[in-house]
This record gives sequence, structure tokens and C-alpha cells, in this order.
Amino acid sequence: MDRCNFRCSYCMPAEVFGPDHAFMDESELLSVDEIVRTAEQFVQLGVKKIRITGGEPLLRKEVAHLIGRLHAIEGLEDLALTTNGVMLPKMAKALKAAGLQRVNISLDALSTETFQKMSGRKTKPQAVFNGIAAAKDAGLGVKINMVVKRGANEQEVIPLARYAKELGVTLRFIEFMDVGQTNGWDFSYVVSKKELYKLVSQIAPLEPVNQAYYGEVASRYRYSGTETEVGFISSVTETFCQSCTRARLSADGKIFTCLFSENGTDLRADLRKGLSDEALQRKIKQLWEARADRYSELRTEETAKTRKKIEMSYIGG
Repeated sequence: MDRCNFRCSYCMPAEVFGPDHAFMDESELLSVDEIVRTAEQFVQLGVKKIRITGGEPLLRKEVAHLIGRLHAIEGLEDLALTTNGVMLPKMAKALKAAGLQRVNISLDALSTETFQKMSGRKTKPQAVFNGIAAAKDAGLGVKINMVVKRGANEQEVIPLARYAKELGVTLRFIEFMDVGQTNGWDFSYVVSKKELYKLVSQIAPLEPVNQAYYGEVASRYRYSGTETEVGFISSVTETFCQSCTRARLSADGKIFTCLFSENGTDLRADLRKGLSDEALQRKIKQLWEARADRYSELRTEETAKTRKKIEMSYIGG
């Protein structure tokens, strides 16, 4: 879904997504049946991993039911969800019981002041800490995602890395990206993977970890002598377009082959017109085989400011 209970500056800045912002009507959203039917076609085409994202996916009332339906798809091996974690204390056990395997929890600062500036809300970081604990207690795999923006929260890198290391939880640093039109992106705000690696190495030496699968977006390391990992997603300074294997299905049923897309391909109309599974699968296959996305490789300061890109809250992070 496109709604969220946070207003993070890099995704849904409050000055744009204010109280009067028009979000999607429920009739515009894909139903659970429509999501599952589309997912089944992707799995038949070879997809092994599905991630539920948002907005904030836990705001959607039937999310546990959706997880259960997706978990039942034959051939699906990995089912994950990205969340800000605030609702996990109430929902983690039900999500695990439905078949969810892992959660990625967004956490951009430990200090209350910086956390509230980044999230655009008065919520305290303890609410996310509680969500992390609930997910671990429920038996879910947990990773923490931190978007780092210069001048906003780079001072939180070492404290958050120490926090995750003590928990034994993987922390992934994400370079500030020019997704959408509203987050005021400028290259001067990007804290590069090279800088982040140097900062984290102050805690303990890092050693590289082999890629788990083709198309993995994070460069993975672990603290020497431990199994605790740190990852770096560097779509600005070290691009990975050529190995990208990710497609995105928006809440209203459009397929996007790149996070930085200008337009998507509508499947909702086909689903509601009664397109057969075979025809739907064929359309997805043709779309994927024709893709030529290289935005991150071709990005310049000018294209970042002039190209009209879909907002992260719409397309999913």
C-alpha cells in the first residue's frame, strides 16, 4: 500500500505528504486474490523470493492473510517483509505463524532527536527497538536498514553499528538515493560506501562475505571473529544495474522493472478483465525480457533533477 505512519524525509517528506494528501482509494489497490494470482505467475516464471513492502505494509488489515496465501505458493522459497517495525509487537507472532520468514526493519538513528527528524514523527526509537525484539522473539530473521544522509544522520553510523553488533543482527547501510521527485536529493548528501566502510571499521576489522545469490544488492562483510554481518547498498557510488534481478509490483497493480522508473505497466486492468493466467504470464515475461534499465549507471546531477521518477512510497523501497 502507499500509506505510511512515518514521514521519512527521503521517502515521504511531511511537507509533501501532508494531512490532505490524496492516497489511493481501497478500490484502486490490488485485492489479496489479485496479488496472489500475480505472484503465482512470477513464481512459475522462476521467481524464488517475494518481499512485501509499502508504504508501511503492516497498516494493511489483511497483511497476515496475504502472507499466508503467498506462503502457500508452490516453489516460493523466501518470503520477507520491510517495515518500520512499530507495529511488530502486536503482529510479529501472527506474521510468523502465517509463514513470514524475515523482516527488514528501518532504523535511521538511535538518538531521539535525530530519529524524529528523520521519521517526521514524534515516535521515539524505543518503539522500533521493541519491534526488533518482538520479531526476534517470534523467530523471524531480522535485518536493520539504515539510510544515511549527510548533514542529517551520519553521526549515527557508529552508534547504530555498535547497537546491531551487540544484538547480533545484520545492519545494512543504504546510500541516500534520488528516488522520486520530492526528497531533495543532491549528490552532496550522499555518504558513500567507502566512507561508511571506513567508519564501521573503527568498531572492529571487517572481512568480506561471499555473495549468497546472483543479483544480491548488498556488499556483505562480517566483523572478524564473529558471524555478525554488515552490508552496504551502494546504488549511487557502486552501481549494480547489470546484475539486478528485481521487479516491483505497485499497490495498484503496475509492474516496474527499476526503482528509478518513470512509468510502469498496468496489470490491474488485465486482471479485472479476466486475462488468462497464460496470457498474464506471457505479458510479464515479455516485459522482463525487453527491459533495458541502467539508470544508476547513467545518473548525472542533471538527470537526477530532471527525470520524473516514481516515488519510493508508491513503488516500494
